[in-house]
Amino acid sequence: MCPVNKPKVVVLGAGYGGLMTVTRLQKMVGVNEAEITLVNKHDYHYETTWLHEASAGTLHHDRCRYQIKDVIDSSRVNFIQDTVKVINREEKKVVLENGELEYDYLVVSLGAHPETFGIQGLKEYAFSISNINAARQIREHIEYQFATYNTEEEKDDTRLTIVVGGAGFTGIEFLGELANRVPELCREYDIDHKKVRIICVEAAPTALPGFDPELVEYAVDHLQRKGVEFKIGTAIKECTENGIVVAKDDQVEEIKAGTVVWAAGVRGNSIVEDSGFEAMRGRVKVEKDLRAPGHEDVFIIGDCSLIINEEINRPYPPTAQIAMQQGEVCAKNLATLIRGKGELVEFKPDIKGTVASLGEDDAVGVAFGKKMVGTKASFMKKMIDNRALYMVGGTSLVMKKGKFKLF
Repeated sequence: MCPVNKPKVVVLGAGYGGLMTVTRLQKMVGVNEAEITLVNKHDYHYETTWLHEASAGTLHHDRCRYQIKDVIDSSRVNFIQDTVKVINREEKKVVLENGELEYDYLVVSLGAHPETFGIQGLKEYAFSISNINAARQIREHIEYQFATYNTEEEKDDTRLTIVVGGAGFTGIEFLGELANRVPELCREYDIDHKKVRIICVEAAPTALPGFDPELVEYAVDHLQRKGVEFKIGTAIKECTENGIVVAKDDQVEEIKAGTVVWAAGVRGNSIVEDSGFEAMRGRVKVEKDLRAPGHEDVFIIGDCSLIINEEINRPYPPTAQIAMQQGEVCAKNLATLIRGKGELVEFKPDIKGTVASLGEDDAVGVAFGKKMVGTKASFMKKMIDNRALYMVGGTSLVMKKGKFKLF
């Protein structure tokens, strides 16, 4: 006998956390035990951690994405391509652009929005590495600046200046790809490499905050040798049509640039706050079982969740690694609730390491407790990328989308 009313599980967002939840849950519960629905704006998942490559033009954007239908079991999961507008917690409904969905259990994994910290002009004039379309736009914009330079009678060298706001993880990885891409663009468009400037502006006192100082020094030295200029301890005050205004120690400077890319932080999805969840910058401090406080039927994972690292009493940075681990725990807890027996599992992040790419064949990081740089770290980075694909889609997805140029 199958239950008359199967519990409805609705998962919002097919990022790392949402897709991990669905691909695990579809194996854990039978088709007669629950009705699983996945909602996503696009019919594809994109690897957020690869977007810096697509943005620089060192990897085609299609390599960074795969079809959702290729990794879900459509006989067990109903996929709806639509945009979430708001969550009605009282009525247990999700309002979509093209309809409504009722839920018994909800998983919110809607990903992040760029955090501009209220800096004037950023939304209007800066690009952000936020999704496939944004990455494609950045690549095409940079190429347009190079292509246009030699067609104008009066050469405007600021066309060839690229400013990257932020020397955190995304900023540094993007700089590594840019440093490799610019020489190719110079050859392609007959431009003197010396005319190109890549400038990184970081308000914090160091690049890669939280990284081992020795690794930070390696990364900065490597990028400087490739022509990247760093302005550390320098805040962007304003972004304009012509570039940025920065300040350091009461010294204000205007930097004219044809391209400004903002890579200095993200916040949780605004839908979380719009739906009335108590949040800090769009992130909800979840319970140990990943449920929203006061909501036994709502799990919040990925960029929309806030997990405190009790050792240092600070939030864990929102990473793909943590989102995928949350997805696994979330699926287990959903299966427990659907069956109505057993204890819910507590989420404990297991940080296996962090590696930042510095371009195709170089990287810095810590993996399994060991510091590594250069080709060894680059190899590890590609292994991490391939592992993420394997965990969601198995060997076939790795063969289709994986990174095999290991050295």
